[in-house]
Amino acid sequence: MKTVFSPLHAGHADTMELNSGEIVPGFEKPARAEIIKARVESERLGPILPPEIHDLAAAKKVHTSAYIDFLPTVWPQWEASGRGGSAIPFTWPTRGLRGDVVPDNIDAQLGFYSFDAGAPFVKGTWHAIKSSYDVALTAAALVKAGERTAFALCRPPGHHAGAAFMGGYCYINNAAVVAQWFRDQGAARVSILDVDYHHGNGTQEIFYQRRDVQVLNLHADPMVEYPFFLGHADERGHGEGEGFNHNYPMPFGTAFDEWSAALEDACGKLVAYAPDIVVVSLGVDTFEKDPISQFKLKSPDYPKVGARIAALNLPTLFVMEGGYAVDEIGVNAVGVLTGFEDR
Repeated sequence: MKTVFSPLHAGHADTMELNSGEIVPGFEKPARAEIIKARVESERLGPILPPEIHDLAAAKKVHTSAYIDFLPTVWPQWEASGRGGSAIPFTWPTRGLRGDVVPDNIDAQLGFYSFDAGAPFVKGTWHAIKSSYDVALTAAALVKAGERTAFALCRPPGHHAGAAFMGGYCYINNAAVVAQWFRDQGAARVSILDVDYHHGNGTQEIFYQRRDVQVLNLHADPMVEYPFFLGHADERGHGEGEGFNHNYPMPFGTAFDEWSAALEDACGKLVAYAPDIVVVSLGVDTFEKDPISQFKLKSPDYPKVGARIAALNLPTLFVMEGGYAVDEIGVNAVGVLTGFEDR
């Protein structure tokens, strides 16, 4: 299996975030990607390739142009305002406020284009976002060219980013970008299988009214877990998209037996949909030691996940999402990939 990776991710570093009432160092940090890369190397998974450079046209197929154009301006505007540290929003245009006028102020713009305070910017953030996007598209091209699978070692992740908003460590929705790219390259149907602990709210929002991209999310119950306001089982799509969005919310403490039963049901729906390509939003924050998650999967479970996905016998692109137990993230993420390869 070929992996695509960019060292530019490391510019998105030393960020701060709002968590449990405190401003704390970000859980989404460069060590995540570096440890996964080291595990890819030690397991001899396959070659690690640099990304090709892409323009932003593919991003603008799933995000609004205004939002994508905003992202590179954040740090220059923040710096011009005389500030350093992390650029974090503190106000949002919620219900009863106007959300149709983009303000001139950078603080207000950050709130306008986000749904939480979990997507901070530092000087190197835009370059990391762009490199993550390039990684995803380069890996997608490998699958389009005939590879059975490829691994996009993306950082920052993407599945919480919607058509016009960032949040949850996510800025450009890489899984959505490559799903649309596969459609544009001739795939009739694409399935996105999101196995991250947190609901992929951005991916759902982008494709909720479409039938050509099926979205399946296995995640913690939004009644008690972030992102809270999307991810319920009754959200099945709207209009042409009705019946093509599937959510599997699960309670705190979910272990592999219950989680794998949800995966089995999702795989059944995926097979019935008969996609040309599967895009896996690969989060391993389902792990029992993850510091911000509440599921109980163990390291030996992750190769089983990969094997089940391999049994679909479809071209598959893995796109890295969450996972914050840094010591074990390489073992768990690469465990899925070796399980896929060994099937």
